[in-house]
Amino acid sequence: MKKLIALVLALALCLGMASFATAEDAKVKVGIINLDPSESGYREANVNDLHKVFTEENGYAASFVTAPTADKQLDAFNTFVNEGVDYILVSAAETTGWDEALAAAQEAGIGVFLFDRMIDCDPSLYLAAVVSDMTKEGETAVAWLESLGLEEYNILHIQGQMGSDAQIGRSTPLAEKAAADEKWTIVAEGTGGDSWSEDEARKIAEAAINEGKKFNIVYAENDGMARGVVAALDAAGITHGVNGDVKIMGFDCNKWALRLLLAGEWNYDGQCSPFQAEVIDGMIKTLQAGGQIEGLNEKNQFINEEKGFDATTITEDDVNTYGLGE
Repeated sequence: MKKLIALVLALALCLGMASFATAEDAKVKVGIINLDPSESGYREANVNDLHKVFTEENGYAASFVTAPTADKQLDAFNTFVNEGVDYILVSAAETTGWDEALAAAQEAGIGVFLFDRMIDCDPSLYLAAVVSDMTKEGETAVAWLESLGLEEYNILHIQGQMGSDAQIGRSTPLAEKAAADEKWTIVAEGTGGDSWSEDEARKIAEAAINEGKKFNIVYAENDGMARGVVAALDAAGITHGVNGDVKIMGFDCNKWALRLLLAGEWNYDGQCSPFQAEVIDGMIKTLQAGGQIEGLNEKNQFINEEKGFDATTITEDDVNTYGLGE
């Protein structure tokens, strides 16, 4: 009898373990590579969105890696390939250098999704890119500047992480306009670095002010860096905003930044949506059910629709609807 009981218990334990293994195997294995959430309010919202969607309750066994530079991202990507995950999601620190890693994932039967930022490669190397049109963001911002009809455009340009899709997209239209129109001059330029640093932006502005460079536009490629420049302006007694001497432009639409627009202390903020997780989740569920992803363009992109906000027309409802964070 004791042997029989022991056999029954052993069988139950085996069945329980098999059931657990089956449940675990049924989950979709996903590796997610993102930038540091402390980079900006945008990035924090983006990271939180991914953690909210890619959960065990939603059918995923997800591993999250924070990697702020391209070399660390590639290491994480290759590790996920070796582990044999089902899908890899990546927000690339740089647009180049990914071809070999993407080809290895494809050969291993692993689907890759780009989110937030594009990679410069053949679109066949990834399943879909759920992204903002960074170049359009730059073009929208430059068109807004042009609509002001100023006699001179003397611009302090604060760039983001050099080589990233966001930096290239937001910088290029401005550089092209300055090269084509003699009324447009970039009087000083610098970068907030890999972390889009508010403090580095402040230092760039301080140096320009101390060198006597005159500018009436601040074109900062995210809200945090715009705030850093404003701190330098305030310290130097230089007015800014709707009734000031310097027009302030940022990107990302953090709620605190849109409130500064509403108060007339800033002039423009370009929207950049951080919410890509639900779209990718839907695409993965379609693929897992044997379907195909539809609605992509020739670059396998799903583009978020975005806009720019002007201090003279923004409303409290805009702040509450489009603002990120609190």
